[in-house]
Amino acid sequence: MKPFAKLQETFRQVRQRLTLARFPRLRSETRQRHLDPASLQFRLTLEISLLSILGLSSVAAWTSWKMQQLLITTHTQQVEYIASRFPRDVELYSDMLPVAEGLQKTIDNVSVSGLAIWFKSADGTMTLAKSSEVTAELMSSGEMPLKPQVYQVGDRYMILYRGDVKTKNKPLGKVYMAQDITAEQHQLIAAIQGLTAVCILATLATILAIAMRIRRSLQPLQEMSRMAGAISAADLNNAQLQLNHAPTEVKELAQTFNLMLSRLGDAWDQQRQFIGNISHELRTPLTVVSGYLQSLLRRSSNLNDYQREALETAGAEADRTIKLLQDLLDLARADSGYTRYHLAPILLNDLVSEVADLTGELGDRSIQIAATVNVEAMVDRDRLKQVLINLLDNAIKYSQAEKTIDLIVEQIDKQAIIRVRDRGIGIPLQDLGRIFERFYRVDEDRARTTGGYGLGLAIAKTLVEGMGGKITVRSTVGEGSEFTIFLPK
Repeated sequence: MKPFAKLQETFRQVRQRLTLARFPRLRSETRQRHLDPASLQFRLTLEISLLSILGLSSVAAWTSWKMQQLLITTHTQQVEYIASRFPRDVELYSDMLPVAEGLQKTIDNVSVSGLAIWFKSADGTMTLAKSSEVTAELMSSGEMPLKPQVYQVGDRYMILYRGDVKTKNKPLGKVYMAQDITAEQHQLIAAIQGLTAVCILATLATILAIAMRIRRSLQPLQEMSRMAGAISAADLNNAQLQLNHAPTEVKELAQTFNLMLSRLGDAWDQQRQFIGNISHELRTPLTVVSGYLQSLLRRSSNLNDYQREALETAGAEADRTIKLLQDLLDLARADSGYTRYHLAPILLNDLVSEVADLTGELGDRSIQIAATVNVEAMVDRDRLKQVLINLLDNAIKYSQAEKTIDLIVEQIDKQAIIRVRDRGIGIPLQDLGRIFERFYRVDEDRARTTGGYGLGLAIAKTLVEGMGGKITVRSTVGEGSEFTIFLPK
């Protein structure tokens, strides 16, 4: 194992702990919420609405059925009463008149308005009826198996009845009766349609009221989500969720969440202090060790090749660890808010040329600058220079020596833009979203050879955002990467 590898692993574990204490920041403006079928509000609204629709439709259906049965029962009783008189009247008239005349006389006597009566003998040879209202369609309907229900005959609604007629215990045939209830049925249909319309309106009003009520009831949870999303690691100790008008269950959840934030804040402070202290305490002795190693290499002329190689390896590892500690100190200061930015109007063209000359001399690489106009930005010169050096250092490490690196300065609207473009190996798509994380390295094997710890891009992002800017990346595997820095003018 290389020297100081255990220390590197310790820092990596610390970084993993710190990640747990970080919360994503949300934009301050209110975002429009789209319909989400998986949301609690949508599910509650849908389920309660379906129950309301089922309940109201059941009441409407039962009421309609009950009104129909009441209409049938009322008219059926009237028809059955007339039918019960029919055999007695037939027998009475049959004693005085021939059977056919007695039957016709009986039909004429028992007929009332809206009631059609006809008689059919047992042998089918004689059919008697009252008025022309008794049609062939009505007669054919009477031959069907009859039930206590409303029958539609043409454009009319009827209640049909069929009964046996006997005289002196001798069957004569069957009597058929049809009570016309067209007017009553139309009134019932109109009432049912009105009831349906009322139920639909009541259902819509209920759904709207339910949706508004559920949305209002879930507002404390939405407010809690917005507040939690806006909390940063630096605000953990001061962040407190206050939901005074929320239900008891939500208040208890908020109190538990506040306790969790307090514990996370304490853990964040302790770990941040630990990184700062250990970086500061280790840097001084390591600097001394590195100085002695370099001095020993310069002054010792009686070292063999093996000893010289060992001292050079130890010195290189000491220098790498010192650089790691310096990077950790920079991040700790930024996290603690101790980093001071001396913002001033800077001509980016001059700064980019200076960084390109410096990096090109150290790395023996061709760096091409492209700038059509002079661009000024309000930045900290030293911090921006550190960012550009980090980006150019990455571009040199991950591209071939003969490939040119482009530094582009331009201005779009009210933003100054610096692009660092290489033609190297590129970054896989699955790693693009994580390259600005601390200690994250795309290729572990290549990183060991190049000496990186995965802190350069994290520091660059921290410094750019500290100056009020933004840094993004766009990359294609095998074609290269382009880092873009957006700075305020």
